[in-house]
Amino acid sequence: MARVASRLIPTSRAAALVVCAAPVALLIAALAPEAWVIAPIIGALVVALILVDAALAGRLEDLHVSVPADVEVGSTGHVLVEAAFAGGQRGRVECAVGGDARLLPGGRAERALHRLDDAHWEVPIAFTPTRRGTGAVDRVWLRWTGPLGLGARQAERGQGLPVRVWPNLALVRSPTLQAFLKDSQFGLIARRIRGEGTMFEALAEYQPGMDRRRIDWKASARHSHLYAKEMEAERNNQIVFAFDCGQAMCEPVAGPNDTMTRIDRAVSAALATAYVALKGGDRVALFGFAARPEVFTPFVTDARDFPRLQSAAAGLDYHAQEPNFTLALATLAGRLKRRSLIVVFSDFTDPTSAELMIESIGRLTARHLILFVTMADGELDGMATAAPNDLQDLAMAATADALLRQRALVLSRLRQLGVDVIEAPHDRIGMRLIDAYLAIKRKGAIG
Repeated sequence: MARVASRLIPTSRAAALVVCAAPVALLIAALAPEAWVIAPIIGALVVALILVDAALAGRLEDLHVSVPADVEVGSTGHVLVEAAFAGGQRGRVECAVGGDARLLPGGRAERALHRLDDAHWEVPIAFTPTRRGTGAVDRVWLRWTGPLGLGARQAERGQGLPVRVWPNLALVRSPTLQAFLKDSQFGLIARRIRGEGTMFEALAEYQPGMDRRRIDWKASARHSHLYAKEMEAERNNQIVFAFDCGQAMCEPVAGPNDTMTRIDRAVSAALATAYVALKGGDRVALFGFAARPEVFTPFVTDARDFPRLQSAAAGLDYHAQEPNFTLALATLAGRLKRRSLIVVFSDFTDPTSAELMIESIGRLTARHLILFVTMADGELDGMATAAPNDLQDLAMAATADALLRQRALVLSRLRQLGVDVIEAPHDRIGMRLIDAYLAIKRKGAIG
């Protein structure tokens, strides 16, 4: 175990002591000039106290920092700082950790360490990643004071510890969804889905309550008894989750205090739905775009390959630019060789971008089934419905109401084109998307 080099520094308490000693020195100089030598003696005593106190703080034998290798965006991880000392008596031990801003707010966090025994101190520093990607804890500073709190020692060590930030899969792991997958028709044991869909499965004796349109009149005439067709929901459908990675999607959806962006919440909802789709026998791919297409994964066909989708989703970057819907969706349409369900995650802030988006999505509806997903803007809703207290509040409410009306008009035009639209709060968007997928699946509308 190698010792860590440190340097002696005064504390704020030492600075306060010097400030208090200065008037005493001035008073001596004014009342007894011949005793001026006392002033430097007082200063020397203060310096000596600082040095002695810092020496009594003991040596730092080891400084260790550990971080989780993987953590999900929006979840909590911990940086553990551990310090081991040799000899001395410490009054207080503090640390500062520097790293990527996606891990630590402002790229820095400061905490006081807790004493385990005379020689060992530690502190876990909680952090919540705000963006996907790989961040790092780069450096750690440690400062420990002597028993008087006048002198301290400070050590610094570079770290370079990487932390991979993945998409949030809390919805996939939720007990509700897991119970649903085990018990439903799309569960862990693949079962044929009879009574729904478009693929013929078998004939069954007609029972009251069955859809009369499924009666097979020819078979019924041959057997002199009513028989109905049992249909099986289609499998092996192609589903593409298309993500707008532009500026509007890289902003928080729940106000300035929200730590997760729209694109991160969209990725979480998409991965949960993709997991359900893979369990249901369908094929899933991810497509990301901003000013140009960024990511287009091969189709995944087995739930055991779900980590490939998670890894690809982690690579969807954040772009402070407007998306090019025309180029992106034309590229996507050119790569799809058969009818597919395309789930588009996007948002819009101005009429021009909305018009281009509608035009581009409209071209896809002739061949593919489109599901457009956007998150309700709770901040705009609050501004539009809040009681105004002054003219500024009234102007903000009027502007917010106009934006909401424009938003409703855009979504209405998409519905007129035959696009299914989901607009829901960010915390319910995942389950709404799963419900919509299952409804489309039951209708057999993809193939």
